[in-house]
Amino acid sequence: MRSKGFSLKFPMSLISPISPMASVGLAFVVLLTLSGCGQGGGGLDIGRALPSFSNPTVPGLWTPERMADALVADVPVTDDLGENTGVTDPEPAPVPAEAEQTPYRVSAPVLGKLYFDTPAGASVCSATAVQDTGHPGRSDLVWTAGHCVHAGKGGDWYRNVVFVPSYNNEGQPPAAESTNSGTSRIAPLGVWWADRAAVAPEWIAQGGPTGGAGATHDFAVLHMRAQTGATASLEETIGQAAPVWFDAPVATRLPAVKAWGYPAAAPFDGERLFSCQDRPGRLSLRKDRPELYRIGCTMTGGSSGGGWFAKNPAGRLALVSNTSIGPAGNTWLAGPRLGAGARAAYDEASPGATPPDAP
Repeated sequence: MRSKGFSLKFPMSLISPISPMASVGLAFVVLLTLSGCGQGGGGLDIGRALPSFSNPTVPGLWTPERMADALVADVPVTDDLGENTGVTDPEPAPVPAEAEQTPYRVSAPVLGKLYFDTPAGASVCSATAVQDTGHPGRSDLVWTAGHCVHAGKGGDWYRNVVFVPSYNNEGQPPAAESTNSGTSRIAPLGVWWADRAAVAPEWIAQGGPTGGAGATHDFAVLHMRAQTGATASLEETIGQAAPVWFDAPVATRLPAVKAWGYPAAAPFDGERLFSCQDRPGRLSLRKDRPELYRIGCTMTGGSSGGGWFAKNPAGRLALVSNTSIGPAGNTWLAGPRLGAGARAAYDEASPGATPPDAP
């Protein structure tokens, strides 16, 4: 299929300014934080080689039943983050998550779910198919959170990592899925296995499940292998892929962002795609780290890794962040600003890729 122009629904009217599992879903200020701003510090040995990523295909592993059993292991931080050491704006008011219009292949085709196995069991996050400048129109790249791919400090790569674009395309409730079980309903475009993964060395060195450790570098880029017998790339199969906007403006210069994801922790069930739109604010966890983007949003665990989009000067949507952390009260989300570290991960996932210009 020929790749079509990228599109996602994003209202022209902007939000008013903010006020003065064994699974890993939304790693709330725990595994919910990592960014791509490429600032080192703290004596991290970020030049060291990372351990190899190995993810052999296991045919038939991710059945609809096993996907349904992948739960979110939320260990949210308290709503009070304590003393912020950098510039932090007032906490945003909660923005109720809105259900995405079905079918998702039309309204938000680049979004999907990421499944993987941790030592604790089957887990789930959200992810986005993105463009590959090294292979225009034939991208096999997927963007998600680092904590959905690697355990962080003292941990290892997760196993059996797969991407399911347009998961549950028609937004059917779990009961309907059981009755009409079959991969074609849950995974209309197939189950794509990762064969390459890149995360920031900062996440490997300091990422953790609590306190937002490593949040400024909580991003990951995956390269997916073609499905058995298929010649079309992920982008060609979906029909499009999202551009990545590295070094997008700081929060105070973005009038609005919209975050998508498949929240799985209560009161959600992980079967439907939701989104939140808000004017971003700044969240600083450490003085020597970049500020995170933060928006009001009630999405819960399972939405981690979902793409955040903003309109560039040309009026086109581009990915500027991913869901990383949030509080126990599920009132806001935060994600990294994608800088040099994120660009390096992108290049590593797709050798030969040319650094994309601002879209």
